[in-house]
Amino acid sequence: MRHFLDFEKPIAALEGKIEELRHLHNTDGLDIAEEIGKLQLRIEKELAQTYRKLGPWEKVQVARHPERPKMQQIIDGLFTEFTLLTGDRNYSEDHAIIGGLARFKGMPVMVIGTEKGTNTQDRIKRNFGMVRPEGYRKAIRLMEMAGKFGLPVLTFVDTAGAYPGRGAEERGQAEAIARAIQACLNLPTPLISTIIGEGGSGGAIALATGNRVVMLEHAVYSVISPEGCASILWRSAEHAKTAAEALRITAQDMSKLGVTDAVVEEPLGGAHRDITLTLQRLSDTISEQLSSLSQMQSDSLKLDRREKYIAMGSKGLS
Repeated sequence: MRHFLDFEKPIAALEGKIEELRHLHNTDGLDIAEEIGKLQLRIEKELAQTYRKLGPWEKVQVARHPERPKMQQIIDGLFTEFTLLTGDRNYSEDHAIIGGLARFKGMPVMVIGTEKGTNTQDRIKRNFGMVRPEGYRKAIRLMEMAGKFGLPVLTFVDTAGAYPGRGAEERGQAEAIARAIQACLNLPTPLISTIIGEGGSGGAIALATGNRVVMLEHAVYSVISPEGCASILWRSAEHAKTAAEALRITAQDMSKLGVTDAVVEEPLGGAHRDITLTLQRLSDTISEQLSSLSQMQSDSLKLDRREKYIAMGSKGLS
């Protein structure tokens, strides 16, 4: 059963009517194809009107949609010959990050991404996509391996932020994130980073300090979650909507600020409504970005990366 967001209630009502008509068709043999067709057109019109005027807070909700494409689906849809690589060779395996060798359109690459999980058991295993120090150290290990063998690195981010628990802090969470950012900057091969859902705080930047940063249309990228920001500034998470507007967290805002290099258009109603089409568009965009970097030498790639982040934010919002 499809999950509907709060602002999608009119759409949910229309889809409920379609289900009722289909049930009648199955039980009474009635021909209701014409009526269903009319309702489908109304749904498409309602979706277009609703998603055309989404505000930052609504986009946060879409970015967090439980049916949104996850890392494992991206691996299955975009890559072939994927070989999982695990462990940080220091403490343990962190299931919040999936990484390994694969082929992207026949090209050998290193793939690294955060995974929130698809059901309750899987989300607990993945720690809801909140990475611990060992996860970032695993990512560093894989980036260093990619650099050694001359492989482009493709990272995918979907996390509310790094795990803030006591154990993570005791094992050097801040240091692990800093070294992951350093590993991104020092990588001698192309690095394409994609924000597929939430890009939260340093936990996202640790994997997203790339030569090129791509965002899905309804993804968000922020220094802190709207709820966290509201709790600090207004002492109440009830002001999350106001915080979301002030934070400038949408893909469109990030493009204006020069943080992102490409925004991938999502299907009508969000990526979760047509994951196959979303992955096709994402694949084409990543391919274009890789092509633009293919002739650059290692020193030029590093310089390109550093200049990108030094200049970041120089573009103002109108």
